[in-house]
Amino acid sequence: MPYIKYVTAIIGYMSYGFWGALIGFIFGSWLTYRFRRSSAGLFGLNPKHRLKRQTIFINTVFMLMGKLAKADGRISEAEIAQAESFMTQLEMTAERRKAAIALFKQGAKADFSVEKTINEFLAVCGDAANLKQLMVMYLLGSALADGKIVATEQALLKDIALKLGFSDRSFQQLMMMIQAQSQFSGGHYQSGGAGGGYSPAQNAANSLASAYQALGVEKDISDSLLKKTYRKLIREFHPDRLMGQGLPEDMIKVATERSKEVQAAYDLIKKSRGIN
Repeated sequence: MPYIKYVTAIIGYMSYGFWGALIGFIFGSWLTYRFRRSSAGLFGLNPKHRLKRQTIFINTVFMLMGKLAKADGRISEAEIAQAESFMTQLEMTAERRKAAIALFKQGAKADFSVEKTINEFLAVCGDAANLKQLMVMYLLGSALADGKIVATEQALLKDIALKLGFSDRSFQQLMMMIQAQSQFSGGHYQSGGAGGGYSPAQNAANSLASAYQALGVEKDISDSLLKKTYRKLIREFHPDRLMGQGLPEDMIKVATERSKEVQAAYDLIKKSRGIN
């Protein structure tokens, strides 16, 4: 990878002389920069590094889920059920469920260190922005499983997000987006995120406000910028992109569920605006 700029410079020189070499060197430097910014690189992660990322990601998720469940002092039956539901959604084998439960319990211990766990995660996945965002999204989704995020959970989630490199503002925005997206579970608007589907009898203004919030935009956004934002969100949840960054395969399904929620919110906004 570091030699690309020299290769392109030589090719440029052979074709067009000095100016060709200069242009080739600049172009090669740009390619090197782009590839370094992409966690997938030119040919994707090598299998060994991908496996390492997948392992550290799923280990971190379940340990932090355990810490989150213990945030209010005790782990309730509902929180245990949430963790088990998550494992079922991931279609884990009995062996993997056993390992996940052990990680969950480890995170719930009093001496568990969030900072050490986050640092270990960042050492392997720190250059993959999508994985850091997905980590926070999974944890927010877990906290929202009972329909609300209590103060102790929010404080812990914020601390985790800040340690992962999020600003307070970006964390607050992401939290509002996830709360709003959860109301579009199943591809249609859910009142309160839990019960019955969208119907004309519901408050259309509230559902539309949630749709804008789910996309992280203001209601006065232009049609073109709205579409650009929607497409960016959809790309972030694309399976190939996530696999390329090292997201565990059995977590792809959970991640892509978000794209359905984003799609449902976008469709509602388009309908209200009368655009295709």
